[in-house]
Amino acid sequence: MLVNAAEMLKKAQAGHYAVGQFNINNLEWTKSILETAQKLNSPVILGVSMGAGKYMTGYKTVAAMVKAMDESLGITVPVALHLDHGDYDACYACIKAGFTSIMFDGSHLPFEENFAKTTELVSVSHKLGLSIEAEVGAIGGEEDGVVGMGECADPEECKKIADLGVDFLAAGIGNIHGVYPANWPGLSFDTLAAIKAKTGDMPLVLHGGTGIPDDQITKAISLGVSKINVNTECQIVFAEATRKYIEAGKDQQGKGFDPRKLLKPGAEAICAKVEEKIRLFGSVDKA
Repeated sequence: MLVNAAEMLKKAQAGHYAVGQFNINNLEWTKSILETAQKLNSPVILGVSMGAGKYMTGYKTVAAMVKAMDESLGITVPVALHLDHGDYDACYACIKAGFTSIMFDGSHLPFEENFAKTTELVSVSHKLGLSIEAEVGAIGGEEDGVVGMGECADPEECKKIADLGVDFLAAGIGNIHGVYPANWPGLSFDTLAAIKAKTGDMPLVLHGGTGIPDDQITKAISLGVSKINVNTECQIVFAEATRKYIEAGKDQQGKGFDPRKLLKPGAEAICAKVEEKIRLFGSVDKA
């Protein structure tokens, strides 16, 4: 059931759990995530980066695939199709393509420009029934060419953006895209608490969910994080399962080279990882 993400995250905020955003890269990714969310009776957000959107031949293709798959699989749990780290033009492209939710990432822009463009996109999105996420403070690592050093967000800037009426807010608290380095100091819970004090009931978003220790995840949820993004971990387990299948020579047995067989172990690994995360986030039976 395709919906925007606003209501599911309001419920998560009130219920002190988080909804997982799992990025999709192809049909197998999408099917694995949808079926797992349905199995666990959990709401879910399908994230699409600009790079993944391009890889899948455009946002229209992605939206058509997700809509058709949602119907064909008989999915009844709430599902949001969400642009992840979109620039200004990508936001409008996804609105036109039929996404139900967008993220405008203006964190790398001067704050005044981030504020102005977020203001415009909030108005447009809400008129059309879409939810919108904004970002303050750069997330560490690289995402579609935008490089951040993991700077912590300014709570006052977070309040200004939240007051524009965004539905949920991504704020840098020392989190990083990709694999965390061995010397990573951990999440800044002082920053998170300060942001929460300024933004009230605004659902907060934790990007870079791969590799954050479980105890830090649960503490972040207790402090107001209602959406957690996971991408790299699914990529890692998909690659590991596929490599194991090929190195065992199973692609050379019978019709093991058939892509439906070749990609099956990776898809099953994604299902297992998504289930692990949904249980950790506490959204089982919250649909």
